[in-house]
Amino acid sequence: MTARLADLLTTIDRLWPIAGAEPWDAPGLVTGDPDAPVHRALLTVDAVAETVDEAIAERADLVIAHHPLLLRGVTSVAEDRYKGALVARLIRAECALVTAHTNADVVEAGTSAVLADRLGLLDTAAIVPSSAGDLGLGLGRVGRLPEPTTVGRLARMLAEILPPTATGVRVSGGFDDRVETVALCGGAGDSLLAEPVVRAADAYITSDLRHHPASEAREQARLSGGPALLDVSHWASEWLWLDTAAEQLRAAHPELTVIVSELRTDPWDFQIVQ
Repeated sequence: MTARLADLLTTIDRLWPIAGAEPWDAPGLVTGDPDAPVHRALLTVDAVAETVDEAIAERADLVIAHHPLLLRGVTSVAEDRYKGALVARLIRAECALVTAHTNADVVEAGTSAVLADRLGLLDTAAIVPSSAGDLGLGLGRVGRLPEPTTVGRLARMLAEILPPTATGVRVSGGFDDRVETVALCGGAGDSLLAEPVVRAADAYITSDLRHHPASEAREQARLSGGPALLDVSHWASEWLWLDTAAEQLRAAHPELTVIVSELRTDPWDFQIVQ
């Protein structure tokens, strides 16, 4: 039996309901005919030139990307602009594009939950629970390590768990400071720095920490306590989720070949440490 794109869209909405996405987000079908058959799907964090090349080379009928290609106001898909060029290439290759973004962050086996599981966190709950009141649904995760460790050892653990990137793991905190409770948010999470469970944690892991939010959190921690900050690659923190998503899709559609892209779409190529 061959699945249609419409069948996959139904499954995707069951696994990562679009109703759970943030109001500003743009998940769902970007391009593709819902009646078209789908034999092969490629999962990736980013729909960029390299992953579109990979999808076409793999003869994929569908790309499922975590990050939306057309998130902000796009007024042209002319092919002299990279987004238009990618959309045109996908259409010509008869390869659909679907995105699952914040709707894939907030579910029970979403991006932050997968990272928490890889760290072995126990008794996890969402940092910002969903309106449904289920502790397993919502943005971010907080939990405790099986055994206390230090900030330095936690950073090294992250470096082993995450795929390598040029930026590695940046840390604000004492190397030997004790860590037992860990809060984390896959992707950009400085908006959660003021959340009470983050402030109460020993360490907070996220990505894209900007100077001012990180500096303010550090100064507040010196005054009244707060977590060490561990800043990791945005791409790497969410790439771990792809394997879980692939397994869910394979279970729902055994007839479908699901490929996880191994390509690094982190935008940074190298770093010179002074």
